Amino acid sequence: MQRRELILLAAGAALASPLSAFAQNASKFYRVGLLTVADMATFGEKSPSRLALTHGLAQNGFSVDRNLGFEARGAEGQNDQLPRLLAELVARVDVVVTRGYPPTLAAKQNTTLPVVCYDAGDPVGTGLVSSLAHPGGTLTGVSDVSAEMTPKRLELLKLFAPDLRRVAILWDADNLGMTLRYRAAETGAQALGIDVQPLGVREPADYDRAFEAMTRDVPDAILMVTDYLTILNRKPVLEFAAAHRLPAIFESPSVVRDGGLMSYGPDEGEVLDRVAALVARVLKGATPAELPFERPTKFELAINLKAAKALGRDVPQLLLAQADEVIE
Repeated sequence: MQRRELILLAAGAALASPLSAFAQNASKFYRVGLLTVADMATFGEKSPSRLALTHGLAQNGFSVDRNLGFEARGAEGQNDQLPRLLAELVARVDVVVTRGYPPTLAAKQNTTLPVVCYDAGDPVGTGLVSSLAHPGGTLTGVSDVSAEMTPKRLELLKLFAPDLRRVAILWDADNLGMTLRYRAAETGAQALGIDVQPLGVREPADYDRAFEAMTRDVPDAILMVTDYLTILNRKPVLEFAAAHRLPAIFESPSVVRDGGLMSYGPDEGEVLDRVAALVARVLKGATPAELPFERPTKFELAINLKAAKALGRDVPQLLLAQADEVIE
């Protein structure tokens, strides 16, 4: 055999080997761990997150009951329980999917198992990885894009309320990932000439102090950074905004469906498709160290017309024309 033929044969074998290895393990049953600081409902069998991951993995050759199973754990807001819950998962699964910064940090510190994360804030800024392009450890996932999102959210608020001069920002001050989102929001607001009223919260009792601060010094609008703590306490925020006729913008359309004015953020379906694709690559033999963090590319704007009417304002047509979801 000629040298050139040998080189081509070797190259072909190298390219085919991951697929061949996966084909040889076609009968293997793979288990994916799901870890969140929220309650189990986040990753419940019929939850949107679980269904999206199931669909995405099916597109990559993994079907529930045939060769795929899930194990889910939720800390119900108790960060100190995350290492214990993680240990339960590690004993049972091949890869762990984490949602949020605290579970991702727990996974980085307590296991060498492959981890795919999302909604965890800026992975470089929080120190989870040193580089998005070259994670270099056991962690990969979908990265935060808050620096780009915040100016857009504020621009949308200004479209709805052209008199916007000052915005109150609510965020979980005990969550480093969300604190970095707040800082990105602060920087974005300053660039647009908007003053910021910072309202960091650490527990439900802090909301009363935040509301007292906004009552004493009324902002023109509210921006809420989304994590388990703020989502759990969204109802009093919505009630305060309605009572004081303050436009508010959120990161998730679920809050708008609950009565919030509007939201703008990454399309969760696309994010979970990307997470599922990364998990599939890990199960087929790739290591997180060689899988760059991905970035969301699709974003959605949701608007609640009833909430706008309650504020005594009409939604500008320019804003409506950008909406992906309009709630009547």
